[in-house]
Amino acid sequence: MTAGDRREQLCSGDLITLVSDVGPVPINVGALLFVAGDGDVDAATVEATFTRRLTSIRRLQQRLATPRRGLGRPYWVDDSDFDVRAHVARVRCPSPGGHDAALAIAVDAVTRPLPRSRPLWRAVVVTGLIDDHTGLVLVLHHVVADGIGGLAVLARLVDGADPAGPADDTAAPPRGRLVDRISERFRTLRRLPHRVARIRGGWAELGRGRGGWAPRCSLNAATGPRRRVVTVDVGLNGVRAAGRRSGATVNDVLLVAVTGALAELLRERMEFPQELVVSVPVSARSSATSGHLGNQVGVMPVRVPLVGSFQERLTTVSGVTRVQKMRTRGTSSALIGPLFRILAALRLFRWFVDRQRLVNSFLTNLPGPPGQLVIAGAPITGITPITVTAGNVGVAFAALSYAGTLTVTIIVDPDVVPEVRELAAALHEQFRAAIE
Repeated sequence: MTAGDRREQLCSGDLITLVSDVGPVPINVGALLFVAGDGDVDAATVEATFTRRLTSIRRLQQRLATPRRGLGRPYWVDDSDFDVRAHVARVRCPSPGGHDAALAIAVDAVTRPLPRSRPLWRAVVVTGLIDDHTGLVLVLHHVVADGIGGLAVLARLVDGADPAGPADDTAAPPRGRLVDRISERFRTLRRLPHRVARIRGGWAELGRGRGGWAPRCSLNAATGPRRRVVTVDVGLNGVRAAGRRSGATVNDVLLVAVTGALAELLRERMEFPQELVVSVPVSARSSATSGHLGNQVGVMPVRVPLVGSFQERLTTVSGVTRVQKMRTRGTSSALIGPLFRILAALRLFRWFVDRQRLVNSFLTNLPGPPGQLVIAGAPITGITPITVTAGNVGVAFAALSYAGTLTVTIIVDPDVVPEVRELAAALHEQFRAAIE
């Protein structure tokens, strides 16, 4: 390392993400932005602006370095061979350039591994879309940023963002790896009382072990390398109003809607569980910037009843989540982090996630920008979040609100859940029942 280099070790949340990346699909996250054709603004202009702003973010010019055994955690280091051309591609969408075809291109970009030898991201510019739209796909390895961090990256890409961005002051000054390791041990000892408190809070966030295993159902089967996605759009104000009537949040409404849709699918398969367990990420961040990315998140498994009207189920769920939410959020990582790292060290993590009976599905919900964004002078008309399922979870959901619309992406392994269109129709009906 040179005197000018700066290093930032992975935090505990980053380590959890890194050791979890053992399945047939990489732990990548992504988003597909639809940019309207607007007068003189063409795809080349949008691509040039998109690329220039991406490369202004320091983390996207850094790669992971792994120290020798016993000398601490992996850390970020500037990539001296960084070449943006290795990260950005242009793809023409097959005619007629519809929404589903653009989604398929985005899913392919998200589900391909990112080389560990260079910065962990890729971008795809999609041309040939209907109505002169351009698609912008951004893919990050989850170790680079969690969902809130990803939104911070998005904020740097649009018009009106600070071109310099916040100072990236999180990196440590250059020191020897052995000194880093010793210092880390002392910091761990000093934080021990705080860690004990976080473990207590984490146990509450995990539901204090109530209810035992998740119900057995055909949604839980070892997944393979293929993924397919569809989206359902609903008005955000309607969902908020539905929640207020029961003292519930938008996330509570989403939990009831997605499990109601899953229940309909299972009934068609002649399966009749009384409840499902959905894992919801809980951010520990108070804010995020593109200079402070990484992962600060816990998990909250929620047992959602499948019996009763939508409003009855929503009232029950809002009561459950209110109890599990802690003043200090994301504390469950203090419990699951060590467990996952032990399983990874024993090479048992893949075996565990392919057979786990803790959750039936995942739901990620991100509050996106309330107003319409613009890039290179052209309006962004829609943003679709894309995550991946892991282990034996055959279907997951990612929701993002943007400019008054809540977009819910349904991500499936089509070999486990081929009925993705039927699932989308069932979810649409659940939202209709909620809003009426």
